Amino acid sequence: MLLDHDAQSALARVISEQEARTDAEMVTVLARQADDYRYVTVMWAALLSLLVPALLLFLPVWLTPFEALLLQWGVLLALAVLFRLKPIQFRLVPRRLQQTRAAGLARQSFLQQGLHRTKGATGVLIFVSEAEHYVEILADQGIAQHVPDSEWQSMVDAFIAKLKNGEVAEGFQECVAACGDKLANHVPATEQKNELPNHLVIL
Repeated sequence: MLLDHDAQSALARVISEQEARTDAEMVTVLARQADDYRYVTVMWAALLSLLVPALLLFLPVWLTPFEALLLQWGVLLALAVLFRLKPIQFRLVPRRLQQTRAAGLARQSFLQQGLHRTKGATGVLIFVSEAEHYVEILADQGIAQHVPDSEWQSMVDAFIAKLKNGEVAEGFQECVAACGDKLANHVPATEQKNELPNHLVIL
């Protein structure tokens, strides 16, 4: 569920408040899903359609080779459409592939949003891919030397729990606040700056 205008404005205010406490620059990115996975669903449809000739051997019908081929193509097309339905699609896509695609989009977003160009390498990305229930916090070198990746995990886990309940706005705000607390302790503010936009980036 993508955030409405009021939720996005509230999130931007929370980011501004937290960035006032730290030299870190936080950017939030929300993707509806990391990939359309069309190739996976078509592959499943094609594999299952290959079973049609074998099934015909057990049915009390006789089809010409051309009719059997038409039936096979019909099954392929029907399954390809059926498997595009989200509840079915994400049961067919391996979890590891979902995570790989989401992780790749997170790193692409880190570069596209310019987090690697901040003064002191203090960029922090909070990335969410909604369909995959994927959350990742990526920090540039200036932050990573003070806060190891393992310390973000509890915030990621809490956000994922919110995400599964459809509480995306609450998850973002709580995650930003938790990140702000940690960053304020490890990388407190030494100057007032705002190098990157505070609004939610929606892909």
